Amino acid sequence: MFQAERRLSLRARLVLLALAAIIAVWLATAWFTYRDARAEFDELLDAHLAQAASLLVAQVGHELDELDLEHAGDGRHARKVAFQIWQDGQLRLHSLHAPSEPLAERKEGFSERELDGRRWRVYSTRDAGRHIQIHVGERLDIRDKLAVELAENLLRPLLFGLPVLAALIWLAVRQGLRPLDALAAEVAAREPGNLAPIEIGANPAETRPLIERLNTLFARLGRSLEQERRFTADAAHELRTPLAGIRAQAQVALGAGEAAERDRALHNAIAGCDRATHLVEQLLTLARIDAAAQAPMATVALRELAREVLAELAPPALAKGITLELAQGVEQTVTGHPAWLRILLRNLLDNAVRYSSQGGSVRVEIGREQGRAALWVVDTGPGIPEAERARVRERFYRVLGSGEAGSGLGLSIVQRIAEVHGAELRLLPGAAGRGLKAGIVFRA
Repeated sequence: MFQAERRLSLRARLVLLALAAIIAVWLATAWFTYRDARAEFDELLDAHLAQAASLLVAQVGHELDELDLEHAGDGRHARKVAFQIWQDGQLRLHSLHAPSEPLAERKEGFSERELDGRRWRVYSTRDAGRHIQIHVGERLDIRDKLAVELAENLLRPLLFGLPVLAALIWLAVRQGLRPLDALAAEVAAREPGNLAPIEIGANPAETRPLIERLNTLFARLGRSLEQERRFTADAAHELRTPLAGIRAQAQVALGAGEAAERDRALHNAIAGCDRATHLVEQLLTLARIDAAAQAPMATVALRELAREVLAELAPPALAKGITLELAQGVEQTVTGHPAWLRILLRNLLDNAVRYSSQGGSVRVEIGREQGRAALWVVDTGPGIPEAERARVRERFYRVLGSGEAGSGLGLSIVQRIAEVHGAELRLLPGAAGRGLKAGIVFRA
């Protein structure tokens, strides 16, 4: 709960992302601008040094003693800019505060040197006769200071403009997210039973996928609620019949004058209880299948599963003289819920045994169908007419004239378990058009 409260809202996240992007671009732009400006700035100052050296060279034709040194400026600037004039290895003239040793070791061009704990940028040149050496230098700390001022001027607008920019972005994001707020308010104001689709209307394109997903969800919920209502009504109707039969047989037993008649009524009541119990179990199974979709799946070996279920149904099959068989084949494995796949196969086999005639056969086949694992149950019963193969998947639907009592939920359970596993239930005619071949083709 605490972590959920600390999560940033969508507005705050958008504002922070926008500010981060703007700051990153601004800093990158300022950095490249600073580099270019610093390069241009250094070239300009180097040009001034070269120009000053050229002026001194132009004046060396006069007597050195006549040179006017006042152009070096006052003492404050003289500490940062200096020149030296050397003749035949001797320092003849220099500016105020210039060091006594040569500013540069090179005779021509630009160089940098550290003197008295300070670094100098120096331009060196000679006169035409190459007797006079001239060095004009500038302290690098002044350049660094100017560069810092330049960087501050580039970043100062970001510092003062960032709060204003954040406020403007916040207002823009708030205005832009108003359709989302309106959508949230519309959904919040709905009644619990209102599953009508939301009108897309003039909503922004970004909200349309969300509206479409919500409408899809509403449609699914509507279908689910309708199925549950229909299921509840059908279940109530189906349970009413065996309960009424049990009540009738109990009344017969109470009013029976002979022991044989009473025993027969009691046996019929017990059979009715068994049918009601079977119906309730199948109803509970259907109710639990939806929860199975969220349970973890495992690898299931179909042939091993078939052996176990065939062993469970051997007694009722033997009672009717029905032969149970597992056809030869290669083991196939699928990913699914073992317990539900067991129920699926048991229902298929139970239907096959129930509707097969005395002395018939039921065979389980496991193999591949179009590159996918498949499980088939083939019987020698009456089969299902093609016109009714779609309807028998519905809950409580039974084929008339089968002569067998049932709830009509067996294939509904098989169909729902197949859907949970992403598999397909297929109902086909049996061998030579006789009986039914019911199978599950699993997803790849």
